[in-house]
Amino acid sequence: MTDRTPVIVGTGMTPFRANRDDSNTRDLATEAVLACLKDAQLDDVKHLEHGLTSYESDHFNRQMTLGAILHDTLGLTPLPNVRVEGGGATGALALRTAYAYIMSGLCDSILVYGVEVNGKSISSQTANQLFALSADVDWEMMVGGTYTAFYAAMMQAHMYRYGTTEADFAYVAVRNRRNAFDNPYAQKPMDITIDDVLSSRPIAEPYKLFDCSLLSDGAATILLATREWAENHSETFMKRPVVAFAGTGCGTDTMRLGDRFPNITHFNGKRIAAQMAYNMAGITDPLEQIDVAELYDSYSGVEIQAVEDLGWVAVGEGAQAITSGTFDKDGQIPVNLSGGLLGRGAPVGATGIAQAIEVITRIQQTPAMQVGLTDTHAGIGTICVVNIFEQRD
Repeated sequence: MTDRTPVIVGTGMTPFRANRDDSNTRDLATEAVLACLKDAQLDDVKHLEHGLTSYESDHFNRQMTLGAILHDTLGLTPLPNVRVEGGGATGALALRTAYAYIMSGLCDSILVYGVEVNGKSISSQTANQLFALSADVDWEMMVGGTYTAFYAAMMQAHMYRYGTTEADFAYVAVRNRRNAFDNPYAQKPMDITIDDVLSSRPIAEPYKLFDCSLLSDGAATILLATREWAENHSETFMKRPVVAFAGTGCGTDTMRLGDRFPNITHFNGKRIAAQMAYNMAGITDPLEQIDVAELYDSYSGVEIQAVEDLGWVAVGEGAQAITSGTFDKDGQIPVNLSGGLLGRGAPVGATGIAQAIEVITRIQQTPAMQVGLTDTHAGIGTICVVNIFEQRD
């Protein structure tokens, strides 16, 4: 039986910026796709078999049926296309969907391109209102519920239950923003201290301004295919280490945080997604078998929750593991070397794809890194996606 496990043929992305006022969504998507095709040395999009458009919001992008617009702009007609949306998990869900398309035999190659303009072209107040529409409008938005408040409530519970401190998650904000200096695509590298984070403007206690991720414009693209298709169409495919899309998992949780009470401290959907992906990729000891990871640090404390819910450390021990350097660039599993959402930025439809590009690039360029993981979620873990990539001979 032919192995249809998807492999990475090419990747491309734009720099993430606070405001790409020189570009609209069409420009950004085209920039990322052209970079991907160049990386794959694929000279004609007509060799492709399918397109997949990843974006969250018609409101941010100011265009209905944007998938059809971009598919046309990129010259992909009359190839089939599908649009994927799942809040903050959109990009990771798009890759998971592409995985299913190839494994099922619907196509042998699929171009996954994600884009969003949720930077300074609109005010942060408007952005927060639009994000609030992703919550339960009938039961949460009407009483002033916002995602920052929901995340803050989860972190307050974590602090109360396990003794986690504000300085613990400030460590994440400092480290990830410093990591961003090594990433030319990152939006806002910063050389700050824990005291700088603690003294920054309060947003929703315990979170301060520097604990919060960035609003960004940008796009990212990955070309996935069967190995046979890649060998027949890409001039660069066999010239570098082959990276396979080895596992994917998805778990969900209730829309409303209050419905999880009293267990509002963790992302149960993330635990489900992680175990599903581990089983598929043959991972039994993630702390030993995973070499590099990009975690969804929408707020600094979320990374502490993630390393627990991904099963890397025991519940309640995430803060100690992080502040001891376990997940620093020279630690056991380097995390968010890109800068993460805190330093690289987060154009929603492109975020999960950019995470994958980071770990794929590390696997291709660093012999010691064979297996990489991305962790992405929507809302307050309402939809969680874990994707795993590994080098194959």
